[in-house]
Amino acid sequence: MQIVSIAVLAVVFLIATTRPINLGALALVATFAVGLLATGEDYKTVISGFPVDVFVLLFGVTYLFGIASVNGTIEWLVISAAKLVRENRAAIPWALFFLAAIPTTAGAAGPAGVALLAPIALRMAERHGINPRLAGLMVVNGSNAGNFSPLNVLGVIVNGTVQRNGLDVAPGWLWLGNFVFTLALGVATFVVFGGLDLVRESRRERAGAAVPARQAATAPAGATGSVGEPADPPATGPSDVDRPTAPAAAPGGASTAAVTAPPTAGAPTVAPAGRSDVDIPVSRVPRIATLVAIVAVAGGALVFDLDIGMLAVTAAVALHLLLPASSAGAMARVSWSTILLICGVVTYVALLQRMGTVKMIGDSVTGISVPLLAALLLCFIAAVTSAFASSIGVLGAMIPLAVPFLLAGTVPVTGVVIALAISATAVDATPFSSIGALTVASAPEGERERLYRGMLRWGFSMVLVAPLATWLLFVVL
Repeated sequence: MQIVSIAVLAVVFLIATTRPINLGALALVATFAVGLLATGEDYKTVISGFPVDVFVLLFGVTYLFGIASVNGTIEWLVISAAKLVRENRAAIPWALFFLAAIPTTAGAAGPAGVALLAPIALRMAERHGINPRLAGLMVVNGSNAGNFSPLNVLGVIVNGTVQRNGLDVAPGWLWLGNFVFTLALGVATFVVFGGLDLVRESRRERAGAAVPARQAATAPAGATGSVGEPADPPATGPSDVDRPTAPAAAPGGASTAAVTAPPTAGAPTVAPAGRSDVDIPVSRVPRIATLVAIVAVAGGALVFDLDIGMLAVTAAVALHLLLPASSAGAMARVSWSTILLICGVVTYVALLQRMGTVKMIGDSVTGISVPLLAALLLCFIAAVTSAFASSIGVLGAMIPLAVPFLLAGTVPVTGVVIALAISATAVDATPFSSIGALTVASAPEGERERLYRGMLRWGFSMVLVAPLATWLLFVVL
């Protein structure tokens, strides 16, 4: 039956890639078919695998940021964030990487930080002409970089599991190994998805801005008939330095000089060009209220460890009740197709876990008499499983499976644990993990399909790359 369940999953993926049907809907049908007909489970047991927490998380976050989008708050945040790097497009992806790494290093769960940063990152990418796959993956990689900090829940779980099984792992090396490897993935992401083009364009922009400045500085005094005045006034002000010469189109087709939220009842208006508060709504009440709600959700999740999904739903409902005019159209921004896709696949994976399919594969691997090969195969199993399931759950299952040959002392304990940990989390870019799903769901409607396919390809490439690379670096070498 375990082999049958894997074959059914393969068929589901094949149909979803060749026919225009939602993969999640297919996975739900497969769950009931295998669960009810093949394994004899009752309805309640089959449906128990439906990830209610993931559903609430995705719905709540996309609902809240849907409100922030229609009332102009997202655009205001994008403009403010870009000013931190002087709108240097080549620096924006790296700013996103390190902004995402800070919360997880400090102890926050990855989905919490990604849920708050991904919507802003993807609007920044749209506004500044940056590949949305680059922005989304830099947020995901940055979040993963802090995963195994001694303060993070993943680090605590891995270190605790190893210690309970009588093994010794250096927590600092676990965090550093993961951070350096994920930073290397960030560099690869930057190169693959157009980062080098951004660097070249930024250099040309700076060089172009420097020419008028030098001409003005070297112009003869009185060239225009007035002593001390330059021959020609500068074409642009200081704030235009580092700004792209051809501004990217903003949502709705507006230029970067004036961006408005989608036209809805009570929508914000655009400030005249040249004002310092461009893109700030005339009525600041919706924007201030939304910012307060986002900060409250972030504080509740990151500081008090409350459920971010339920916090986001509560904040969104409160905003919609109190400010209905500026929140009109927010529900249409919820990515229902993405929610169905993720929840359907996760429900089927839960069935595989109940059937013992994952344990069967793990047990067959640990019986191999060659420890190095067993370690490599365990890393691959961790990567494949984690691409569809919780990284925490996968690590909690894989590390005990590795204990027997780790106790034999034939392979480095710290190296194997680091390799397993990275293999289980580097694949979180897949749209089937909570982090990847949040990123895809946060994308503007026009970019969602492109981002989904890009993150799907990158995530599944990590299923091959991460286990092999970490096995070579931390176990063999």
